[in-house]
Amino acid sequence: MTTPTTRFSDRARAYARARPGYPAAVYETIGARVHPARPRVAADVGAGTGIFSEGLLDRGWAVTAVEPNDAMRALAETRLGGRTGYRSVAGRAETTGLPDRSVSLVAAAQAFHWFDAAACAVEWRRLLAPDGLVALVWNERDVDASPFMADYEALLRRHGRDYDAVAHRRWDAEVIRDFFGPAGARAVVFPSQQRLDLDLLRDRLLSASYCPNLGEEGCGAALDDLAGLFGVHAESGYVTLTYATRLFLGTLASPTGG
Repeated sequence: MTTPTTRFSDRARAYARARPGYPAAVYETIGARVHPARPRVAADVGAGTGIFSEGLLDRGWAVTAVEPNDAMRALAETRLGGRTGYRSVAGRAETTGLPDRSVSLVAAAQAFHWFDAAACAVEWRRLLAPDGLVALVWNERDVDASPFMADYEALLRRHGRDYDAVAHRRWDAEVIRDFFGPAGARAVVFPSQQRLDLDLLRDRLLSASYCPNLGEEGCGAALDDLAGLFGVHAESGYVTLTYATRLFLGTLASPTGG
């Protein structure tokens, strides 16, 4: 049975290769809010193949990547294991196993919608040093940005399995409001883009958990449609995926609001 923690096991390589990074402005906004007396020590929860962790490391953070999926964690370790300040653990968002008050930032990039928000609130309050921050980040496709983006969305709806159910799990304003509590969170949206040739676009599609994977029924048809789409929209051998990158940044109120 596929669960959120195993959903990407057979897609880890495509995920690592073709998923987009995050705009520099996301990291800059987080860094500007960190208490000056706190060391830059972060837990990247649901770290996957290390995409967000790498951006933190590049900006001087020490990062513990918490990831329950063995295949994705192994790829992150291959990519980042030699970097100063990086380590990874086989933990879950709700039970990280990290020490009390050990980090000044808990980040979840492209992952929070898979978590139990109430359990995370308890666990992450335990992890965070006083004045510690939580950053929730999503790269969300801007389906209205171009004819290609609209056609790509239509392709996903034609070929995706449980696409609507997964799409509806993405960031939810009410869940986020309840998660952060009375103090709330700063919500910022940054534009970003990803330029892909056909090979990378193919892996980008296969990295989606709702797309039929190689060898599964429907995958060939989806890839044929994708090649046709690329032929229509490519310029100089590339198409551009356009994103609205959403950042929710704040502190976690105690259960009593104190």
